[in-house]
Amino acid sequence: MRFFVLAGTLFVTACLRGQEPINDAALSTAQDSLSSQTPPLLAEAIKKSSLDSERWAYTQTTVKKDRAGQAKEELVVRFDPSLPFAEQWTPLKINGLEPTARQIKQRRAEYEKRRQTRRALGELLNLTQATIATESATTITYEVPLIKDDNQRLPPEKFRVTVEVNKAQQSLTHVGVRLRAALRMMLVFKLKSGEADLDFATVDPAFVPPITALRAEGEGSVLFVKVGGNYTATRTDFKRVTPYRERFKVKLGEMKFLDY
Repeated sequence: MRFFVLAGTLFVTACLRGQEPINDAALSTAQDSLSSQTPPLLAEAIKKSSLDSERWAYTQTTVKKDRAGQAKEELVVRFDPSLPFAEQWTPLKINGLEPTARQIKQRRAEYEKRRQTRRALGELLNLTQATIATESATTITYEVPLIKDDNQRLPPEKFRVTVEVNKAQQSLTHVGVRLRAALRMMLVFKLKSGEADLDFATVDPAFVPPITALRAEGEGSVLFVKVGGNYTATRTDFKRVTPYRERFKVKLGEMKFLDY
């Protein structure tokens, strides 16, 4: 269980719970950072992804495993931003079984608490300082430093973030987070290695590729006892929807770009 504290620290997502959508108000987090100093291709890709992300409903299957590769939990959920906000995140299966009403209520409460109490990866990126790390005929990978102010989640000296952009589509294809050096948290926990990845893939050629897969893994120790494991999430059954806020002109709480 301790590893999943670690996975949450790495994820940026992850994890999840599920990618939380972006609305126009919350989009200010990403768009306000897109100054004239941000590389134009990176700025355009982030803008397009932000504007489009809340228009997909999908089913997400997450699997958490321990150091030995044994599954600890498998969770299947449906995310649908066209529904009222409190109903958008719905567990369908927990370890192969249909959840009870109490479990659904509990999982939704946990999801909302996480959403409200931590800063999104998008808020921590210093986009104006992004530099080109690698370039091919079809993609450019940027190294994007993390901000230092009020950033206890991903200390910039400890983590490296890269963002890959498809040149022709001007869209995101991959975001990677890598631990640079060992990180000690809460005095008793030491993270020795860790990485996380978000993959984007085309669901419909008419629209910007959404996030379709997430992964996080790492190793560390708690009071000298080794812990570790991995987390994977895959998204399927995508459906294009009109966000609830647009259908009923309801202003929801702030949602964030790359909210992991």
